[in-house]
Amino acid sequence: MAFFLALPVQAGTLPLAPQPGEEQLYQFASCTGRLSALMEHQWLIDGPESERTAREVAAMATLVQAILPTGQGRRVLNWRIEAKVAQRALLMQADYGTDLPLRKRAQARTEVLLGACRALLLG
Repeated sequence: MAFFLALPVQAGTLPLAPQPGEEQLYQFASCTGRLSALMEHQWLIDGPESERTAREVAAMATLVQAILPTGQGRRVLNWRIEAKVAQRALLMQADYGTDLPLRKRAQARTEVLLGACRALLLG
């Protein structure tokens, strides 16, 4: 990790945070990551449900591609990965956490985040 922190920032490098006007792209990319984490989690605990989630991931990825500006792919992929890692941590805490209040909060947060993503999709 220290290696990446020591890398110099090049002039003209795009900021990782979404800029004004990129909110929808950020939301679609984040949801693609969150749903990907859910799908992988379901492979372990609920195989058949992962098929539904795989279709949702594909639909969300299509939305990302539809509005992806030229040259932004790496940055948007970073948003997707960050959201996937965060969702994976929530899912692990929600299903396997030993602190009951924290586990309940993780379950509630998981439902809110994934529900918001699924609300963006038709069907």
